[in-house]
Amino acid sequence: MKFLLVLAVILAVLWLLRSSRRADPPDRGQARQAPVQQQEMVECPVCRVHLPRADALPGPNGQLYCCAEHRLRAEA
Repeated sequence: MKFLLVLAVILAVLWLLRSSRRADPPDRGQARQAPVQQQEMVECPVCRVHLPRADALPGPNGQLYCCAEHRLRAEA
């Protein structure tokens, strides 16, 4: 009988510890990450790939291209 009581107490303590960990917010103890900034996406007129405007290469007539090869192809 004494062993059953000890087992019940151990199980109760484990259950309480486990449930208290679930109640903690998931980001506790972790460094907060900076919010991701959204970037405007543009489409290359040659291959139709979408890329951030900051990575695009300007070409003739103000169009934006994904690489120098596509920019040269459009000029020809």
